[in-house]
Amino acid sequence: MSLTLARRSALRLGLAALALGTVATASLPALADDLAEARDVLARSTSVYQKLKTDPGLPELSRYVQDARAVMIFPRLIKGGFILGGEGGDGVLLVKDDAGNWSAPAFYSLAAASLGLQIGGQVSEVVLTIMSDGALDAVLRNNFKLGADASIAVGPIGKGVEASTTSNFEADVYAFSKNQGLYGGASAEGAALVESKGYNSAFYGTGARAEGIVLDRQYSTAEADVLRQSLK
Repeated sequence: MSLTLARRSALRLGLAALALGTVATASLPALADDLAEARDVLARSTSVYQKLKTDPGLPELSRYVQDARAVMIFPRLIKGGFILGGEGGDGVLLVKDDAGNWSAPAFYSLAAASLGLQIGGQVSEVVLTIMSDGALDAVLRNNFKLGADASIAVGPIGKGVEASTTSNFEADVYAFSKNQGLYGGASAEGAALVESKGYNSAFYGTGARAEGIVLDRQYSTAEADVLRQSLK
């Protein structure tokens, strides 16, 4: 190989290495942002659940959590719009095993859009108690849409569960929420619960998925100890 050819080859390798380094460096801030945001979601979920658990307007929440197969906590769901509306937010899913032990949290997002005569804005703190294996399986398969599947009934949303339903769990999912602000108009039908793969990978490591976190229990984190204890 001539000196000129050798220099050209070295230059190509150097440029290729520089390009790879640039791509790798560019991905680091995104990963760091996801990790920081995931930790913030977990911290806010813990704080919100502890607050709602002792809220006198939600007296049945603790009992429903005790009988639940899984729990989803969304510390901040934002709903608003004019004519075209939407709702969304990030939260966590924890699953209880047969011994009553709660899993590490998997990160999820809720997103919905609605069209109709509507105006205003609202922020909600929401806890969903998942009462059946069928509903949990639908969530894990990213196939859960609120109000869209007849087999996945959603219980009362608002201050709590009506007394007439507390003797038996007729719905697969019950929602407990605390709302701030005013919002009038069409409700968001077919709200989807979708795994936040970016948050899960950033928090637990590349390739971490919801089923491995909450069912196979391949991952653990001391950052969720306070929340798991609060759920008992």
